[in-house]
Amino acid sequence: MWTQIVGKIRMAHSPMLNHWWQVTLYVTPRGLTTSMIPYGRGAYDIEFDFLEHRLNIRSSNGTSAFVVLGAKSVAEFHSEVFKALGRLGIEASIRSIPNEVDPAIPFAEDHQHASYDPEAIGLFWRQLVQSDRVLNEFRSRFRGKASPVHFFWGGMDLAYSRFSGRDAPTHPGGIPNCADWVMVEGYSHELSSCGFWPGGGDEGAFYAYCYPEPAGYAEYVTDADGAVYNNDGRLYLLPYENVRTAADPDKMLLRFLQSTYEAAAETGRWDRAALEADPARWRHSRRGQHSFGVK
Repeated sequence: MWTQIVGKIRMAHSPMLNHWWQVTLYVTPRGLTTSMIPYGRGAYDIEFDFLEHRLNIRSSNGTSAFVVLGAKSVAEFHSEVFKALGRLGIEASIRSIPNEVDPAIPFAEDHQHASYDPEAIGLFWRQLVQSDRVLNEFRSRFRGKASPVHFFWGGMDLAYSRFSGRDAPTHPGGIPNCADWVMVEGYSHELSSCGFWPGGGDEGAFYAYCYPEPAGYAEYVTDADGAVYNNDGRLYLLPYENVRTAADPDKMLLRFLQSTYEAAAETGRWDRAALEADPARWRHSRRGQHSFGVK
């Protein structure tokens, strides 16, 4: 709920981007950030610091404020965040009801959810750091349209998507407390998506799916280190603990990401030659040279 409040504040001041990419958060060496948010002729950002357990708000005019992260209700956090923004002269109007959950208790009325476990938060953040690192390595293999590696606060997942370049059929929607037109924008073009989600396993799971799903996609990956296709969610899942305990975790995760992408690209007949790239393609040209002025 706290990440939804902060994400909605970013959405209130950011210009619209395709697939709602202007609303997400990003992993940092200390937690999760909005990145720079435009405001008037200046800007500000908001960062969850999971090392000092503070929500830091910083303005381009040199002022800053923070909210302590600790055991408090969603309603209390909501109030403290907007008071902190007010002290910096920042006004924001959000739709103060959570998305993609049921029931959706208005933030200002949610006194039920009031826990904060620093150890659990730290573990989750470290999972995000490791996942972000490998997903960005995987991202380097693609030259076509692709999303950043970013955190969607509605589904609580770290996601990365590749696109074929073709339009997709209208998404049917049906997500709890999320208007169908939101999903229509999110899935307006054919994609293969992957990421990390804290559900789907004892320690969370890596996932992969495509939209629309071509015939044969669910059966394509047959040997992926314990990954299974979940018929209810229509996605592949690889438990985080399988990767964490592997002899080479990065290699196992990259194998899962590559095999599930190939499932989408092959069954969906993507133009792989035009879309894919070798991240080492210029390595031979850089040997013995100082590229971009950096030794």
